[in-house]
Amino acid sequence: MKKIIVIGAGPAGMMAAIKAAENGADVTILEKMKRPGKKMLITGKGRCNITNAATVPEIIKNIHGNGKFLNSSMRAYDNEDVIYFFESAGVPTKVERGQRVFPVSDKAQDVVDAMVHKLHELGVKIETDSPVRDILVQDNEVKGVILQSGVRLKAEAVILCTGGASYPGTGSTGDGYKMAQKLGHTLMDIRPSLVPLETEEDWVKSVQGLSLRNVKATLLVDGEKKTDMFGEMMFTHFGVTGPIILSLSRAATEALQNDAFVELELNLKPALAEDVLDARLQRDFAKYQRKQLGNAMVDLLPHKLIEPVLDAAFLEMDKPVHQITVEERHRLGQTLQHLPLTITKARPIAEAIVTAGGISVKEINPKTMESKLVKGLYFAGEVVDVDAYTGGYNLQAAFSMGAAAGNWSVWND
Repeated sequence: MKKIIVIGAGPAGMMAAIKAAENGADVTILEKMKRPGKKMLITGKGRCNITNAATVPEIIKNIHGNGKFLNSSMRAYDNEDVIYFFESAGVPTKVERGQRVFPVSDKAQDVVDAMVHKLHELGVKIETDSPVRDILVQDNEVKGVILQSGVRLKAEAVILCTGGASYPGTGSTGDGYKMAQKLGHTLMDIRPSLVPLETEEDWVKSVQGLSLRNVKATLLVDGEKKTDMFGEMMFTHFGVTGPIILSLSRAATEALQNDAFVELELNLKPALAEDVLDARLQRDFAKYQRKQLGNAMVDLLPHKLIEPVLDAAFLEMDKPVHQITVEERHRLGQTLQHLPLTITKARPIAEAIVTAGGISVKEINPKTMESKLVKGLYFAGEVVDVDAYTGGYNLQAAFSMGAAAGNWSVWND
């Protein structure tokens, strides 16, 4: 019976262990935290967005960090396989907006429990409070691991699934990067991905906590459009966050690292053409012609956002509506669809949902997830230089890589 050690009990690690055990291997998971799946418990705001119901090509398209690397592993174990796994394990799923797949219970704990139950069912040993110090290699072939305690454990294959460097409180502290580097692997620059962004404008503090739905955010780098996203966002005391902001953050972070001038342009009314929005303003102004401008915006904007928008349009809150000129109305319309925010920096990597960068995909076999440098060493999950937008894509990537690593760690001689 082939002896396999999996380092890390996150989504990739647990899936790898499940697949290896299903193929008849003697599998042990070594997890540094007190319980498995700790980071999974906070994904999707505690609901766990396990995958996305889009086609595989569409999913790969949304994995903007080396998505093509996953062509083989994701086609071998795709989103339908993930959904079937959890449904079969007693976790019914549902599809929500953006084809995001969640457990019907809306409880991430149910997802983790299902995987842990399957591991126990297959006889996988889960050793918690067991941080690994090094991977043992002899003649370019894996022989086992050394724990922080100094204990040596033999293995014919090791699957490294230690996660990235984000949310260190969940155990993702970059340990896997160091282990891989010691064995000659290249580490691509680590940076935050899916991370909130800080803004220069002070007015965001006055609207902190305000969530907006159905808005469009456009990322501008040195004045040129880089990309845009449509959906939900939220203001915070330091800047902006929420799904569309997180999805834009990777490109924003890269631009900031290159000392570029980075802005966000918010379209608060993306469903309305410019002339339709102007007609809407005229109707509202007619309705509230005896009021001040600030009071005439109540049907169009959340109360907290009225003053910042009017300030950006160089209009006074207390100006009588009937005194607004055509030029001022047009300026207001432009501001509603081009509200500027200056991005000064990303929040620290510890606050990022996902880490960009990691072990270079050029040194990993995309079909098997085996190292091209060390026989019997496999990688899966966030430790690899693969990252995606929000929407279940990152967990799908982890499950697909984990399944490939688990299967091939047994199948390979």
